[in-house]
Amino acid sequence: MVNSAVPRVIVIGGGPSGSTAATLIAQKGYNVRLLEREHFPRFHIGESLIPQTYWVMKRLNMLDKMKSSEFIRKYSVQFVGASGRLSEPFYFLDNNPHESSQTWQVKRSEFDQRMIENAAEHGVDVQHGVRVLEVLFEGDRAVGVRVQDEAGGEERIERADVIVDASGQSSLIQGKLGIREWDQELKKAAVWTYWEGAQRDIGRDEGATVVLQVQGKAGWFWYIPLHDNIISVGVVADQSYLFKNRDSKEFEAIYQAEVDKCPAVKQRISLGKRVAPYRAAKEYSYRSRRAAGNGWVLVGDAFGFLDPLYSSGVLLALKSGELAADAVCEGLEKGDTSAAQLGSWEADYVRGMDRMRSLVCAYYKGFSFGKFVSQHPHRKGDITDLLIGDLFRPELDETLDLIKEALQIPSMAEAG
Repeated sequence: MVNSAVPRVIVIGGGPSGSTAATLIAQKGYNVRLLEREHFPRFHIGESLIPQTYWVMKRLNMLDKMKSSEFIRKYSVQFVGASGRLSEPFYFLDNNPHESSQTWQVKRSEFDQRMIENAAEHGVDVQHGVRVLEVLFEGDRAVGVRVQDEAGGEERIERADVIVDASGQSSLIQGKLGIREWDQELKKAAVWTYWEGAQRDIGRDEGATVVLQVQGKAGWFWYIPLHDNIISVGVVADQSYLFKNRDSKEFEAIYQAEVDKCPAVKQRISLGKRVAPYRAAKEYSYRSRRAAGNGWVLVGDAFGFLDPLYSSGVLLALKSGELAADAVCEGLEKGDTSAAQLGSWEADYVRGMDRMRSLVCAYYKGFSFGKFVSQHPHRKGDITDLLIGDLFRPELDETLDLIKEALQIPSMAEAG
């Protein structure tokens, strides 16, 4: 059902963060319009969920949809060292015997479509094929957007009390205000493709995300089993390593050269056939200097992106969408859409993001899960909590401090 009323809130972008924010605001009875440039389904990378997404999806009334889907159930993550040695799997249910410890490996085209359809079911006015050209400001306050339909017709102005920017890495407001900061410690790149019929584990390991280190520890592969007998397989390394000093800059040549340096991946994909083109992404780790201003708030990749390691992307999208939605609803109820109100969640969220960043940087500096757990066996539960995305508990900082002290990991501010 299309809601034709003038919106109190406009959400730019229909990915997981935008759909989350729109749905939760609409649940409180506010008129919400979601403007999405593309028509779904559309391709997107980032297929592996982690367990803490459960709690946001419960609020969204998405759990039954997920449980009845074809998405592969994920119970663990496993690491394979450069020598080919497998770590002991981190089984989420063993650490927390609750249904929230089981999650999913998803095709994002299908997952994102379910999310945006769910937003419409909750009363969000979802409009596809609408390009937002600009967020409009009066002074320092966002007051609306300038839009155009996909046919390139007449431009129009739409006004709202709050603009939620969920426009992804292009982030309209970040670009307009010049508030993006690149993470100098995480200047990574990725090349990936998809394989049909490649090796799949069995039992509760069938849906495990496997992280496999390249010989020489120059990079790592993700290995993510999806439904329809498809495996997502990608390599991540320093951007300078992947794309400089190569005989060929073709994605296929780069990918195959790294496969040759990772026998465990080579053996797994040898059983299948490639069924998609090679794709690449470069230098994608960044965040905004602030999450909100008067009349606007950033969520998901429009605020920042960390790294594909540990699959935190969708969790951070959902969590930021949830926290921002709650701040927006509280602000509309009080008649306060100031920067302080709309960004009241930012500090706690950034602390959680930084906890995951510490674990990411540790891996790139040679952190060994097996060695750490053997030295600190009582910390294995904390490591598993971090891997499932339980990032917003200060008591985990003691374990992270042990890791950071051993590896001398700088903060993002220190790295920049």
